[in-house]
Amino acid sequence: MVVAELGRTRDNLKDSVANLSSKPLPPGGKPVLDELVERARAEGVYDLDYGPDPYDKPPLEPLDQGTFGIGALLVVTSLIGIGLAAAAVYLGINAILNPSG
Repeated sequence: MVVAELGRTRDNLKDSVANLSSKPLPPGGKPVLDELVERARAEGVYDLDYGPDPYDKPPLEPLDQGTFGIGALLVVTSLIGIGLAAAAVYLGINAILNPSG
């Protein structure tokens, strides 16, 4: 349970223990949690702050000409594929509805 809370609080034991205080602990869990808190305080890692989450919103990378060119080619080929598929559907439905001979 502590490991799961540490993941949610970005390895801040103080916040994890606060979140766990409202949840029922398994039998014998309270002494183990208290010992963990004591050891963390002794080591100076009880209330760590790593700053803002770097994975929340990654910084935007600059768009160079090569990347732009590849993106443009992908857009053009996708549009051509959609156009050909639409033409094939149109011709197929037209052939079904208007049989000529």
